[in-house]
Amino acid sequence: MRTPVGRSLASPWWRGAAAMVAGSLPALAFPEPSLWWLAYVALVPWMLLVRSAPTGGRAALDGWLGGIGFMIAVHHWLAPSLHVFLVVLAALLGLLWAPWGWLVRSMLGGTPSPGRAAAAVAVVPSGWLAVELIRSWQGLGGPWGLLGASQWEVTPALRLASVGGVWLVSLLVAAVNTALTALLPLPPAGPRPGPVRSNSVGPGRLARHLAAALSLLLCALTVISVWIWAPEPERSGTARIAVVQPGVVGGADARERRFARGETLTRALAGQDLDLVVWGESSVSADLAARPDLAARLAVLSRAVGAEILVNVDARSTDAAGTAGIFKRAVLVGPNGLTGDTYDKMRLVPFGEYIPARAALGWATSVGRAAGEDRVRGTRQVVMVLPGKGRGGLRFGPLVCFESAFPDMSRRLVRDGAQLLVAQSSTSTFQGSWAPEQHASLAALRAAETGRPMAHATLTGTSAVFGPDGERVGAGIGTDRSATGVFDVPLARGTTPYVEYGDWAVYAALAVLAALCATDGARSFRKRPGPVPLVPPARTAHESAAHPVR
Repeated sequence: MRTPVGRSLASPWWRGAAAMVAGSLPALAFPEPSLWWLAYVALVPWMLLVRSAPTGGRAALDGWLGGIGFMIAVHHWLAPSLHVFLVVLAALLGLLWAPWGWLVRSMLGGTPSPGRAAAAVAVVPSGWLAVELIRSWQGLGGPWGLLGASQWEVTPALRLASVGGVWLVSLLVAAVNTALTALLPLPPAGPRPGPVRSNSVGPGRLARHLAAALSLLLCALTVISVWIWAPEPERSGTARIAVVQPGVVGGADARERRFARGETLTRALAGQDLDLVVWGESSVSADLAARPDLAARLAVLSRAVGAEILVNVDARSTDAAGTAGIFKRAVLVGPNGLTGDTYDKMRLVPFGEYIPARAALGWATSVGRAAGEDRVRGTRQVVMVLPGKGRGGLRFGPLVCFESAFPDMSRRLVRDGAQLLVAQSSTSTFQGSWAPEQHASLAALRAAETGRPMAHATLTGTSAVFGPDGERVGAGIGTDRSATGVFDVPLARGTTPYVEYGDWAVYAALAVLAALCATDGARSFRKRPGPVPLVPPARTAHESAAHPVR
């Protein structure tokens, strides 16, 4: 007898809608909802649906539709900027989950053997990580909404990130979801041919459940082992950092008034024995080399507070190689003016700061707030050094905007000697959405991965600082405030396993997928029937009633 759930799943339209809704559930684990615990079960409804697909093609379709739901839910705050183009992008990127859907059904469809269920706990998360790896390419939007990033405030997960980066956390979360999916029965999708089976638990089902339970135990033991074994950053003093957040400033003269507001807030920091003052992204709207008056005002502020000021210039300029255009440039200003230390943003936001294949996709500027002119990319990362002042000589690595989402960039800065990571961001376009909290949370992961503190300074919030373990330092500055924050930031020395060995978790996942392909390929080859021997047909010399010719 077909149940209501079975009748719904039998309809391709209802099934497609269910896939999109199920795919969107993991978004609730990220800020602002921050239901981090939900991440460990959020994939289960989607995987159960895919697992019950009648064919591999339908499983791939369910994977694609769930991917669309996931991308829209995680990036919904882009809708005011991209409008309908958000759906187009989600549909294109959602295709990455189609092979993953086929893989889920291949490993867990029907009644998998205990060995197959155990293998699925390694294979399915590896497939998920492969999807995350591909969509993390900067041209496809970058690594925003990685499953492991939802665990930014969970201390054991941050320790795991110090060993294998956010990638290892994603693998663990996906493995838990896979093991739970293997434990659950298939959802009823309609009548099945053959005799009615008993609901009693047979030996095969018990063995499968045991394999899944052991997989969950292995995940727990992995976290405990990392907690005990992974080295903790060795503290080596503190740095006193101030973050200046002018808040939302509107109107025709917003740029000038924002600069003036930043001046006022910075001047109030005098006498606090600071090492560095950080302004947010696009805090200066003119090339300081072409506007010596603005550079002089910043130098006066630097003398007043007794510390260098890191500002961010969003203006038309020229780099050292003579390339002209609009740059997003971090600029360090000292008591005597420009220090000469600059960093040009390397990884630009697709559609927000440049249009990929503008000749073909330039129409996006007519349906949303896409970039009217492409920004110019920087060519190298930079570690800046503060002058000696007792605690001086502090080396810090600047990042701009969503560059804080890329684990490899912060890792490179630390390998180059950075003791502190500094991200300058804006997020002013996305006030009232989940984006500001999501963006700030990435700093906790980068800090934990590298064993170096990170300051996340924005124009309009959320600004926050995190210590070498990924722990929050002081109180952040929310999106409803125009204020400054002064943070005594703990410094650390030493090297985390992630900084030392890099993205080994990604390579391990790719190796698992390669091993699966090789194993299944060899099995298919062994099952292929051999050539049919050529036997001449038997013939009779004469036909008779007893032996007619055939």
